Amino acid sequence: MRKGIALIAAGASALALTAASVAPAAAAMPRLVRGPDGVTIEIATVNGSGCPIGTAAVAISDDKEAFTVTYSDYMAQIGGSTKPTDARKNCQIAMKVHVPQGFTYAIAQTDYRGYAFLNQGVKGIQRVTYYFQGNTQTEYLTHNLTGTYDNNFQFTDKVPVSQLVWRTCGEERNFNINTELRLDKGTSDGSKVSFMAMDSTDGSIKTTYHFAWKKC
Repeated sequence: MRKGIALIAAGASALALTAASVAPAAAAMPRLVRGPDGVTIEIATVNGSGCPIGTAAVAISDDKEAFTVTYSDYMAQIGGSTKPTDARKNCQIAMKVHVPQGFTYAIAQTDYRGYAFLNQGVKGIQRVTYYFQGNTQTEYLTHNLTGTYDNNFQFTDKVPVSQLVWRTCGEERNFNINTELRLDKGTSDGSKVSFMAMDSTDGSIKTTYHFAWKKC
């Protein structure tokens, strides 16, 4: 039974700045603005065992400050009579984010929500990387759960302003998201089924990507 949401924050620690470095660092920071009107998003390609065709959807918020990805068939399972391939599911989505001229964006924060039922000793792993087309893929951000676990989960990644990766101004580049769910039987006996999911039948479980905007 789903009892609530366990919040696991995975933000980067703020760096201590000396008095002498404060002014130059502040001057180098990009000037952030509100999201412009006219932003649209469409899915270019979807690939992966966790998101068969027609099972992933993208929607942008009314204020243009975030967009959500909702999955309807994204679940990893292990134990019992499940297949070895069921223990790992992945999904790569390439999106076309159309931005009005004179603006660009980065991803400042991501919230991942899902549900996990892990028997004692089972390990659950959620990983994600995202990058702009033509750029080097970033390192995976990884979050872990350990059984016994029977609850909703939420992981949050925050990017410091000084480390934001901006889309090159004036260029149309797809934004790529690559996610993965993986289960390891760990110390469990493997006779009982465990699962970890980022899917939802009612749209309540979704991944939210928060924009940071600036003028070019």
